[in-house]
Amino acid sequence: MRPTSSLLKLLIVWLVLAVAASVWVALALLWQITGGLLLLVLIVDAFTLPRRGRITGQRLVPGRFALGVQSPVTLTLTHAVGRTLKLEIFDGIPTAAEAEGLPHAVSVPPGEFAAITYHARFVRRGEHVFTPAHVLADSLLGLWRNRHFVAGESQTKAYPNYEPVVRFTMLAMANRVETMGIIKRRRMGASLDFHQLRDYQDGDVLSRIDWKATSRRSALVSRDYEETRNQTILLVPDCGRRMRALDGGLSQFDHCLNAMLLIAFIALRQGDEVGVAGFGGVQRWLPPVKGAHSMPKILNHLYNYEASSEPSDFIEAAERVMTLQRRRALVIMLTNLRSEDGATLVSAVSAMQRRHLVLAATLREQELEQRAAAPIDHLHDALQYGALTHYFGERRQLLESLRARRVLTVDESAQMLPVALANKYLDVKAGGLL
Repeated sequence: MRPTSSLLKLLIVWLVLAVAASVWVALALLWQITGGLLLLVLIVDAFTLPRRGRITGQRLVPGRFALGVQSPVTLTLTHAVGRTLKLEIFDGIPTAAEAEGLPHAVSVPPGEFAAITYHARFVRRGEHVFTPAHVLADSLLGLWRNRHFVAGESQTKAYPNYEPVVRFTMLAMANRVETMGIIKRRRMGASLDFHQLRDYQDGDVLSRIDWKATSRRSALVSRDYEETRNQTILLVPDCGRRMRALDGGLSQFDHCLNAMLLIAFIALRQGDEVGVAGFGGVQRWLPPVKGAHSMPKILNHLYNYEASSEPSDFIEAAERVMTLQRRRALVIMLTNLRSEDGATLVSAVSAMQRRHLVLAATLREQELEQRAAAPIDHLHDALQYGALTHYFGERRQLLESLRARRVLTVDESAQMLPVALANKYLDVKAGGLL
């Protein structure tokens, strides 16, 4: 039981009356009578507080959240008190979540219920628990309030942001993938397998006409091809300390996971298989899985990946890839390259290239680019601009050295990485490089 602001105001008035009574003795009796009545009212009003168990509630929480995306949570409250209750609700949100719309005040008439909906957003992936909600209920006169715990615990999981995957699915169904920025590439013969013969249609290229079948049927017949399937895509995310830097409210590691989800979805949809092998403090391994039904398995494998405080070892990553993945695959290494990575990265890539096709995907740090674009007003700004220019130049030379060794590269900002990786994957499929 705790006093309300109304009770505190009454006590202040009574104390002012006490000061006045100390100056004017005639007010002493009035002060005493007022104090007695106030005490009596307080005692009586305290007995009108709802007892434990008279207020109940249920929580409806999504089974999964997308990292950084708001989702609704609903609390439904009922009570067994024969009057209207004024309630103030504080839900027990996890420490890794942020909520809008709390605390929430509501009045619940007898025999009715109140449904309170607020929006929660998680800033860290993994398993999380909503603890019982705290409900403050006022007494009849509003002088006291007591606390009730309702709704119990609710478990949920925060996954990487799979909104781009859902959006791609919707656009693909409407045959509007280009709206997202993913470009459909013209398929080349090197990446196509013969599928079937069919009647010639306007627009078919002459190279696809089967002249033997045409001569037998006395009608033009075209060959139909389908894209090569059953290839392997191995995602190798850098889980080292360099990926913990924030970019747009999320860590670079979280942006990498979002890109991995989109690539995995597209690859599974194309009939390829997808595996995951983390490095840089994380030694987890998901053997390649195939089929659209495998997407939840990849989600459940990735949702609690975390960037560690350990340094990234590209040589170790290459050795793990060569040990775990015997079949030729497209190895997509997601990291944030630095100039000091030159020697070790080249050695690691050269080792993997003996068997695999390697794609190095690196995130550009948007904050550094914004600093480089800022106006130069002081000596400090000029020195900073010079250092950033030197850093960007070394990074550009590292990427050029990788391209000179026939390593595929993607260098994009965190926000554009998913679409850029998807386009590069489709280029690989279209060119028959794998």
